[in-house]
Amino acid sequence: MDGGPVNVRDFERLAAERLEQGPFDYFAGGAGDEVTLRENDVAWGRWRLRPRVLRDLGAVSTATEVLGRPVELPVLVAPVAYQRMAHPEAEAGMAAAAAAAGTVMCLSTLSTTRPTEVAAAAPNGRHWFQLYPFRDEGVTRALMEEAIDAGFEAVVVTADAPPGGNRERDRRNRFTLPPQLGTPSLTAATGGEGALSIEETFALMNHSLTWEDIADLAGECDVPVFVKGILTAADAELAIAHGAAGVVVSNHGGRQLDRSVPTADALPEVVEAVAGRVPVLVDGGIRRGVDVATAIALGAAAVLVGRPVLWGLAAAGRQGVEEVLGMLREELELTLALCGCARPAELSHEHVRRASVTSVYSV
Repeated sequence: MDGGPVNVRDFERLAAERLEQGPFDYFAGGAGDEVTLRENDVAWGRWRLRPRVLRDLGAVSTATEVLGRPVELPVLVAPVAYQRMAHPEAEAGMAAAAAAAGTVMCLSTLSTTRPTEVAAAAPNGRHWFQLYPFRDEGVTRALMEEAIDAGFEAVVVTADAPPGGNRERDRRNRFTLPPQLGTPSLTAATGGEGALSIEETFALMNHSLTWEDIADLAGECDVPVFVKGILTAADAELAIAHGAAGVVVSNHGGRQLDRSVPTADALPEVVEAVAGRVPVLVDGGIRRGVDVATAIALGAAAVLVGRPVLWGLAAAGRQGVEEVLGMLREELELTLALCGCARPAELSHEHVRRASVTSVYSV
């Protein structure tokens, strides 16, 4: 690419050049007709910013707090499975880049790197663990304990899977994981020896998860528990009632239920229901610093990004991730300044409104 990438989407094009079709589509694809995948992106463009002017903006900072601790950037690294399939540096490189950016990395249950290795790669970083509960409670407990013992400070329970969504790109590609690609923590927890396929992994998960299970996990866990996959006020209320320390507005990146509501549309409803009792995070379709600013103005404490940092990893390992996070930081800092805000905490609902008419710039 002449001149190098200038925004996050450029990194997606670089990743497409470097990855084989099967792995690229596994990461890039959504469910069904991919309506939600596309609308996650488009929905942020249906909001407009209302800047304030003549503010003292001698110093603008992107720093804020998440779970009562500082982060330099309100953009967290979302859990993404099988990162070694994108680049040999895998989750260790991702964690090191997140730490360098001063933000949190959330490690997937389906990580190709163990939590202790991630912690060693970024000893000064902040790490959370995304959890798929399994039918065997001993497996679930072993996964949580390994992460917590490695210093991970929160558990993020995914509530919108299993079952897995209708991933038609994978079916067309007859995609299977490379035989040498393993998930070592999960293999150890299940007492297995070889790598598990995607189908074998989903078969082991708890398909009967309920809110009572969330309450049990939250009650037993020594660190805060978030529930990821919330799209309605009713489920946000239930999450808090069952012990969640925070919620993540998410539709799994459009990979589960196609035509589910875009996260930018669901966020205001959830924020209103939560009413400041716990942090609200959001993911899905965030590609610009202006998207981050919009989410925070709508009440999110921070956002998570998955595909953007994965494209950075695929393109250039840790350095690529750092560049992606750096781009989002620069864009957010500029957006804050142009909105008349010196820091993310100064953004509020007064800074945003829905576009009054359909615009060519919102598609």
